[in-house]
Amino acid sequence: MEYTIQTSVTGEFDDVVDTTIAALEDEGFGVLCDIDIQATLKEKLGEEFRQYRILGACNPPLAYEGLTEEIELGALLPCNVIVYGTDDGEVMVSAVDPQQLVGIADNDALDSIATEVNERFERVLSAVTDELGSKSEA
Repeated sequence: MEYTIQTSVTGEFDDVVDTTIAALEDEGFGVLCDIDIQATLKEKLGEEFRQYRILGACNPPLAYEGLTEEIELGALLPCNVIVYGTDDGEVMVSAVDPQQLVGIADNDALDSIATEVNERFERVLSAVTDELGSKSEA
């Protein structure tokens, strides 16, 4: 089952992260947490890992609307967007598919919210690609 929407881009990893955060902000999302998996695994386990960041994104009005409809929805929030380096030198930006995520709740009242978040995430990914270019355009 596909559970993310994604794009791969060219560019420096940190620039891709910054561009992704800016695109999220343009769509009304704040980044509540930014987890550097590479640094965490190095610190906690002494293990090397690719560049990998998890951005916990939240759009407060949509989160409020969703929580009003389904109080347990908070267990699925914030929506994660990941940025990571691939083995072939690309940088992947991937967002959880909110339609798959809220499908777990089995609450039809969440469908329109999930659609709205999905459309915003699609615009975020398009903005990142437009700003940085895809690998195939290089």
